[in-house]
Amino acid sequence: MLAMNTIYAPRTAAFDGSARALTEDEMRKAAPSIFAVEAHASRSERFAPIPTVEVLRGLQKEGFVPVAVRQSRSRCDSKYHFTKHMIRLRRLDDTRAYQVDDTVSEIILKNANDGSSAYDLMAGLFRICCKNSLVAQTATIDRVNVRHSGNAIGKVIEGTYRVLGEAENILAAPQDWGAIKLPYEAKAALAESAHILRFGDADGKVTTPIRPAQLLAPRRVDDTEGDLWTIFNVIQENVIRGGLSAFAPATIDERGRHRRGGMFTTREINGIDQCVKLNKALWVLGERMARLLKAAA
Repeated sequence: MLAMNTIYAPRTAAFDGSARALTEDEMRKAAPSIFAVEAHASRSERFAPIPTVEVLRGLQKEGFVPVAVRQSRSRCDSKYHFTKHMIRLRRLDDTRAYQVDDTVSEIILKNANDGSSAYDLMAGLFRICCKNSLVAQTATIDRVNVRHSGNAIGKVIEGTYRVLGEAENILAAPQDWGAIKLPYEAKAALAESAHILRFGDADGKVTTPIRPAQLLAPRRVDDTEGDLWTIFNVIQENVIRGGLSAFAPATIDERGRHRRGGMFTTREINGIDQCVKLNKALWVLGERMARLLKAAA
């Protein structure tokens, strides 16, 4: 069972012109596994460590700097300096090229040297008003996933530059999706699909008392527009941040045991892998809805 530490991203990843790069000392305090240059002792000789700090230093030469980091921590203390971590990187030298309205494009890097994660580099969007990182996986954006074996560093360098060359393309989504108005049926379908992603089991069965319509409830006045981009962000925030409540009636499970009823409130998604997985799946839903509505028009 993994818990997660998060650095004070709001100060370093600000949107008011005061954003700055995290120093290596700050990153070392919040996510020391970034600085692992060797593999954990549990790995075999075939495991090729990928030092995240070396990748970061290379990305900084391209103008991408770390603005927020987080690290998982295992119950095994010896893995503390090797375990899974995630880093958000942003261009600060030319923000106009990487920002549209209230949305900026970022690079999201995930890695570990204890066997718990491959090196993963993704393009992402970060929306100012809701402070949610949206992991984008589109047809035009390359996602680099490198196993810790063979010439890992060479593959990382090659793949990283490929992603960097395409990252800003995802900024088309806020404007394109913002021009698509959603009829009620489309909103309901999007919410029902997201509901299954968040609460469904392996067979898609949902037992939560939370209703799909609750995912459509905006948390701020600015999110009351009926376009796809706004609705997508409302759903994404409700799925990731939790805080939705509903009354769960008493039930009897398949073994005949009584389950007490009461108020049920969803929790925020804090696990790195679950957060990334849900964001990707939600993004795919948004893309498909955009294609369907454009085709229908």
